[in-house]
Amino acid sequence: MQQLKVCELFAGVGGFRLGLENTEHYKVVWSNQWEPSTKMQHASLVYEARFGAENHSNTNIETVETIEIPDHDILVGGFPCQDYSVATSLKNSKGLIGKKGVLWWSIHRILSEKKNKPKYLFLENVDRLLKSPSTQRGRDFAVMLRSLSDLGYAVEWRVINAAEYGMPQRRRRVFFLAYLKGSAIHSKLKNTPPADWILHDGTFCDSFPLEQTAQNLVSFELDKDLVALSNTFNNKKSLSPFLNAGVCIEGKVTTLKTTPSFDEKRTVLSDILEKDDIAPEYYIDEADLPKWEYLKGSKKEIRKTKAGFEYNYSEGSMVFPDALDQPSRTIITGEGGKSPSRFKHVVQTPKGLRRLLPIELERLNMFPDNHTKLDGISDAKRAFFMGNALVVGIVEKVGASLFRKITEIEKQVQS
Repeated sequence: MQQLKVCELFAGVGGFRLGLENTEHYKVVWSNQWEPSTKMQHASLVYEARFGAENHSNTNIETVETIEIPDHDILVGGFPCQDYSVATSLKNSKGLIGKKGVLWWSIHRILSEKKNKPKYLFLENVDRLLKSPSTQRGRDFAVMLRSLSDLGYAVEWRVINAAEYGMPQRRRRVFFLAYLKGSAIHSKLKNTPPADWILHDGTFCDSFPLEQTAQNLVSFELDKDLVALSNTFNNKKSLSPFLNAGVCIEGKVTTLKTTPSFDEKRTVLSDILEKDDIAPEYYIDEADLPKWEYLKGSKKEIRKTKAGFEYNYSEGSMVFPDALDQPSRTIITGEGGKSPSRFKHVVQTPKGLRRLLPIELERLNMFPDNHTKLDGISDAKRAFFMGNALVVGIVEKVGASLFRKITEIEKQVQS
């Protein structure tokens, strides 16, 4: 089978592209990256420096006409976690609209308007998606699954923590794959018992094996009316019905709780550290140490709001410095810069305590060394990119499994 053509949305600095093209089975034919809140488009500059400007769009995706996007086999992207509620448009009682600026609806629009819809989708989000918003837990994911069902896609999802499969960072994200009606893989999924697909036969379990916990399967139907679903889904219950693995076919959801099954070599924080030539500004100044210790430590104290209202504040302590014999904690966007922080990584070295370098943060996300290094891009900005990025190794493994699965099922159909 020839390479699959990829459209990469919300591309950031190209994590999806790296992972998929590393397998040699995929070729990105169009990409889009737009940062709404900044004049300088730093991530897009890095993307173009690494992959070239050809077929790369640095425009707000909401303003890009679907006709400008070339046909592709697979649409991929890590879209922002927002409020996905649905409303009926005033002009057309059948027209469904989400809030402007909610980028899930840009994906939905492209899929709706494409005459030749992509056969496959591969999307990523924070695992909070499965239980948001807090007033209707799971509603946002339900809206997504129902709208994908309406567009002809069957979906499988998995929450994957990279560190549980030997990768160097504890980063938990939900990934979902969708297969268009008419594709061989859609037909196979539809004719396989859901639990078998999740545990043995699906794409995710091929690259990230798992075991079922004692919990039983949960199955339910999603309301066909998207507005009603948005308004009423799970509005009386405290827990989301979506567990960490599942499938949705024609609006019927099957989900179960699983645990990872992995006993191979694991990469830990010490494995990715640079040993020599560390710039002095990365070492923690003795004078700042008490502030770091305070922020990382446990607290029980009375604090005041700006309005003068007093309240009790408490939080537990964090490991300080970070454990070198474990995978790292999750990188967040505020990782860069010298100022003391509860969430920045600090490691003990023979020369003293220091923060992590941009190249080390790239390694924690399994990017090539210095992928984000570019004139005019500060170290703090490079850290910000990695706080937003995904773990390339996960994309690579899922991409390889997906290609294998498509090839295998298509061969079975032809024979």
